[in-house]
Amino acid sequence: MDTPPKQFERQARRQGYSEIAGIDEAGRGPLAGPVVAAAVMLPQKVNLPHLDDSKRLSPKRREQLFDAIYGQAVSVGIGIVDPPEIDRINILQASLLAMRIAVDNLEPAPGYLLVDGIFPIRSRVPQEVIKHGDRRCLSIAAASIIAKVTRDRLMGRYDEEFPQFGFGRNKGYGTEEHRAAIRTFGCCWIHRKTFRGVREYL
Repeated sequence: MDTPPKQFERQARRQGYSEIAGIDEAGRGPLAGPVVAAAVMLPQKVNLPHLDDSKRLSPKRREQLFDAIYGQAVSVGIGIVDPPEIDRINILQASLLAMRIAVDNLEPAPGYLLVDGIFPIRSRVPQEVIKHGDRRCLSIAAASIIAKVTRDRLMGRYDEEFPQFGFGRNKGYGTEEHRAAIRTFGCCWIHRKTFRGVREYL
């Protein structure tokens, strides 16, 4: 598998931008848990072999790259939106909010944003939206790994608090095991109560 290219970063630098951040999120689809976004600013020269879209990597590889990205990044910002807010504003708006929070947590502030997906985030910083950016853009691929590993670790903590739902294994996604647990035990506070598969059992 090929490491995503730096073409979007190079193009932004040719336009005069220096501090460039890639932004991605993890956790739009699960029935439980927060949506987590990451913003990552990489230096021009990085050594991140095997970097790719987090969904195409093994958990072990993601953990290795997580540490490597933190070790080489200029800055990393995290944004987390919890289930009650997801239910209040909907998952799309919650994802965009998490991305905006992640950007706001970068230090130094970025001069240009490369955003995964098809929707821009609310920010005064110039940005480019890149469909399938986690496979096409180096900075976004790095952000996808930071977001995914951060969220998985959070779900591991929730697994200790609510072991009946198997969050350590399913990460809140609607596996048959998870759905059966909802039918048996009902819901806990980290379930997304507006999501199909949860709201039927409230």
